[in-house]
Amino acid sequence: MTHDLGSLAAIVAFLVAMMVLARACADEGLFDVLGAHIARWSRGSSLHLLGWAVGLAAVVTATLSLDATVVLLTPVLLAASARRSYAYASVRLANSGSTLLPVSNLTNLLVFASTGLSFVGFAWAMLPVWLVAIGAEYLVLRLWFADELREPSTVPDEVAPVPLFPLAMVVVVLLALAGGAEPWIPATAGAIILGAYALVRRSTAWRDLLAAANLPMAAFILVWAFVVAWLGSTRVGSWFDDAMPSGDGLVSLLLVAVIAMIAANVVNNLPATLLLLPAAAAAGPAPVLALLIGVNVGANLTMIGSVANILWRQAGGRTVSTVREFHLLGFATTPPIVLLCTVVLWAWTSLIW
Repeated sequence: MTHDLGSLAAIVAFLVAMMVLARACADEGLFDVLGAHIARWSRGSSLHLLGWAVGLAAVVTATLSLDATVVLLTPVLLAASARRSYAYASVRLANSGSTLLPVSNLTNLLVFASTGLSFVGFAWAMLPVWLVAIGAEYLVLRLWFADELREPSTVPDEVAPVPLFPLAMVVVVLLALAGGAEPWIPATAGAIILGAYALVRRSTAWRDLLAAANLPMAAFILVWAFVVAWLGSTRVGSWFDDAMPSGDGLVSLLLVAVIAMIAANVVNNLPATLLLLPAAAAAGPAPVLALLIGVNVGANLTMIGSVANILWRQAGGRTVSTVREFHLLGFATTPPIVLLCTVVLWAWTSLIW
């Protein structure tokens, strides 16, 4: 089994550009202001604050990618209230909330062409899945952290106005992506323009933007992807090809999602996508989307399921959680959510296709 990795460098370049763009947004105060607004809108209710935190994490993930959520939004939520529920909202929604757009996750970009869908068509097919995943994650966090959510949250006295230029730049980049542009082009342009704007205003520094690019991680992703692609040409790839179902019925989609979830938590979700995509693509667009549910939503199962999980711990997750709790929560709740989202995908695509 082989997979064309010629576009992988462009996909990783998109990630680098989006991380720089997100860092410039953060340094311009966009995330802090949004965090302050959701704290005020909660009016002292921890449950309302959790709802806003889940919603904000889902939107940031969908628009700026999951890595922006775990690296930049996690500190904001912890600053609003240093509680486990809000910290977990960022990482859980970074994975589960990354199914909506082709640009929300590197895995999405990797499979996008194989679906045969347009940018809008992809979003339309995954919209119910995304909404159900968000709702399910909110219920999970509300029940799992019920004790701490009984305590009231703090409300800020003053909230600064939303910085309009960073917000406008994000909207422009998204519109360009929806228009069919190569993802790395508008992302890079947006990162350069907003980065330069922030540098001129001295709200950021070159070393901060360079650190946000995380070039060592980008290099690691490329190397690991090539290693796994090589494995795909061996008996390992043949085994995955044989294990993947060939149909697009409900049972087949469920099997695809479960196999993808297991693979993602053995070798990480990006390499797992490389391994499984050829067999899924041969069965049609619905199995490819089911694959995404498995590698994205299913990445919440273990710490190695997604690079975002590791980045989340570095961004502050380790201060309010343990590896043991992460895995207890993951094993107890992730498989049911993956199955639920897959059923929704099957029902919705059966209706619209």
